[in-house]
Amino acid sequence: MTHLLPRSTPELRSVPSAAIARLISALDGVDQVHTLTVVRHGHVIAEATWAPYDRELPTAVYSVSKSFTSIAVGLAVSEGLFGIDDRVLDLLPDFAPDDPSEHLRALRVRHLLTMTTGHAQESPLWEGDWVRAALAAELRYAPGTHWLYNTPATHVLSQIVQLRSGQRLLDYLRPRLFDPLGFREPVWEQSPAGVDAGGFGLSIRPEELAVFGQLLLQGGDWEGRRLVPAEWIEQATSRQVDNEPGDRDWNQGYGFQFWRCRHDAYRGDGAFGQYVVVLPRHDAVVAITGGLPDMQQPLDAVWEFLLPAFDTTEPAGEPAVPTPVPAVGGEVRAGEVAYEYEGPVRSLRVSEGVLEIDGRDLVCRPDAWSDGILAADPSADRFWYGDQVAVSGGWTGERFTADLRLLQDATTFHLVLDGSGYLRITRDVGFDGTEVWEGRTVQSDVVAHHSAVSP
Repeated sequence: MTHLLPRSTPELRSVPSAAIARLISALDGVDQVHTLTVVRHGHVIAEATWAPYDRELPTAVYSVSKSFTSIAVGLAVSEGLFGIDDRVLDLLPDFAPDDPSEHLRALRVRHLLTMTTGHAQESPLWEGDWVRAALAAELRYAPGTHWLYNTPATHVLSQIVQLRSGQRLLDYLRPRLFDPLGFREPVWEQSPAGVDAGGFGLSIRPEELAVFGQLLLQGGDWEGRRLVPAEWIEQATSRQVDNEPGDRDWNQGYGFQFWRCRHDAYRGDGAFGQYVVVLPRHDAVVAITGGLPDMQQPLDAVWEFLLPAFDTTEPAGEPAVPTPVPAVGGEVRAGEVAYEYEGPVRSLRVSEGVLEIDGRDLVCRPDAWSDGILAADPSADRFWYGDQVAVSGGWTGERFTADLRLLQDATTFHLVLDGSGYLRITRDVGFDGTEVWEGRTVQSDVVAHHSAVSP
């Protein structure tokens, strides 16, 4: 394992180890945290991984991608490729609708950065040219007057950087940011038009997420070399606009693709619990990955257990060990059952400790996690990031139950198969709800055959 940041004990960086133990214990009760990294004074003082997850695997950071896009924009501005007050249609004339509205003509890069484009709702992605769709959508409000969280706006920024630099975001950032920081093969999902998504789709390792936070904390300096202008980081992470009213960490104002937090902190923030939280007042960074239904919980734990512990002392406590994610119980049975379906799963077979999905064998045993490979299949309307999975499951009576955890993504899939071939698949987190496959739909679509009978 190659470390990108030096290690230290909490006490040597003026944090009681007992406080770290309390933080990890609190996160044990949060469903589901995958990894935690705490950095103080430039040293990693705590790292925790909830099995079966793996810190060495890249993981999808979802909208933390937006913060990396912000840095790319800042670098492009510093290189004179465009300015933040340039008009978007001047930079992207070939993407404009035939009759641009007055509001669209007034739209500037600054409005994309602050998500004050004037949209009343996000334009849909996934089909066609995402940039053209974003620029064609109605701007109900004058740019700069209305805040709306707006992933397509970030994608437009990606298109601007790509058009002006001649490189996709990933390639533009590689020599300027990723390589100097020691990132190992980051990947970025692209639109059908070949433009990096910008607002999502970046996959990096948990420690790389912490390294990014440390670079921000250091004002863009890294090992004696300036990677990012300090002025840009100051602007990007400061409150540029007010957002929705309230007292949660999502109501503290918005910068250039960064969220402000309570306690004078700021963060890059991704769906289902991907965070890089920077605490300048305490010279600290906290990076978290997860698959969380409630994203406020881990931040509350940081504020309650870590924040008060900076620069305090107390007797050393027992080191905290994260509680592994519980595996699925049941039993392994002799024999085999196999079924075919129409839908995101085309075939499923259970045979003496092996779960086969669409021809891919996965070791699947009760009360233990087994790693395997299961790639996404867009042709079957089945998409996720990465292909590393962990599986656990077994038979209880006439029912086979298994959990399939995506080790490079946020989601866990829960499979239930009964003796008639009825299959139900649900997931714990997702943008369009938790149920993937309704039992009635699967039952009506099943074309079942038994190649053997389970005893």
